[in-house]
Amino acid sequence: MNTRNKLKILNDPIYGFITIPNPLIFDLIEHKYFQRLRRITQMGMSYLVYPGAHHTRFHHALGCMHLMQKAIQVLCFKGVEISEDEKQALLIAILLHDIGHGPFSHAMEHSIVNSVHHEEISLLLMEQLNTEFNGSLTLAIEIFKGNYPRKFMYQLISGQIDMDRADYLKRDSFYTGVAEGNINSERIITMLSVVNDELVIEEKGIYSVEKFLVARRLMYWQVYLHKTSLVAEQLLIRVLKRAKELTLQGTQLKASAALSFFIQNEISIEDFNHEVLDRFAKLDDYDIISAMKEWMNEDDFILSNLCEMIINRDLLKIKIKNKKISDNKLQSETQNLMKKYSISEAEAAYFVFSGEISNQAYKTTSQNINILMKSGKVQDVVKASDQLNLKALSKTVTKYYICYPKDKL
Repeated sequence: MNTRNKLKILNDPIYGFITIPNPLIFDLIEHKYFQRLRRITQMGMSYLVYPGAHHTRFHHALGCMHLMQKAIQVLCFKGVEISEDEKQALLIAILLHDIGHGPFSHAMEHSIVNSVHHEEISLLLMEQLNTEFNGSLTLAIEIFKGNYPRKFMYQLISGQIDMDRADYLKRDSFYTGVAEGNINSERIITMLSVVNDELVIEEKGIYSVEKFLVARRLMYWQVYLHKTSLVAEQLLIRVLKRAKELTLQGTQLKASAALSFFIQNEISIEDFNHEVLDRFAKLDDYDIISAMKEWMNEDDFILSNLCEMIINRDLLKIKIKNKKISDNKLQSETQNLMKKYSISEAEAAYFVFSGEISNQAYKTTSQNINILMKSGKVQDVVKASDQLNLKALSKTVTKYYICYPKDKL
């Protein structure tokens, strides 16, 4: 009989000790699907800008679970009734919310699989785990999908001030060294309450919420949408797209079995049966990095150059503007490249392209952040705040970028 101690304590650089509260959660963490998150960086290609940003999705998921434990404690202390089953389901749902992320986080969704979002894969993996764990994840899945009648539980997992954001802002700020993102998650959680089954923040927590929204905005411009990470991620998407193109034309590319499967087949959400899901769960950052190291030596001009750019961090030039990029600028850069290397327009498009990025720290259209005033009235944070800039933070700011080669490829 296995009498192994499953109530472990882990040491986290941000929160100190994190406790694993029960054997089921320990077993989920031990599962190969979850262990795979150790091999997926939380911030994709950002380590090319911030050398410390090598922390993983595994780190983040455990941090979220720790914050959820704190949130449950606070709410129960304030008289919100949460049953033992609901507590466990909340911890499982937040622990597994990112389990479907592919290598380098978001680059996969646009290249290896056809517009399959990580949330959809997370759900499929959770359902698979539910089968393996005899239905003990059923309630967690209901909450994760937003189907459970107690709305505040879904808001703790996926809202505008959820445990996911409360962890990643603080964690990403710590590992990048960007102090602007360092929010006071402890205080925000201490100020949580529930009114009519919806999550609210007590009035005295309003400044922490303002700081949270400002930090989110600054982290997006300074870190998540940093131009170097942006161009690196675009190159990675193009590497995988080109590899797929060449493979479908009959070129044999060296790659791990898991990566080869996704490069050789067109996979959309309908194709995700148990076998495909299992193959997906074998994919991580290492497959992509080792493939790119091989592909640098391929004869294909596009693939070898793209891989070399990422591996040696000699990326394309990127310019970010407030106005849309003119077609003339794109055309002239494309023509230069075509002439210089005698390549077609379609081939040049791998190295010359434009796009847009947008930043909105607070969405007034989705679940609002509601403040519980001392009078008992519940108000949206923009109305409740005396900070004029919160209105500005709810406006979407869009910027436009163009990428093209430096003098030489």
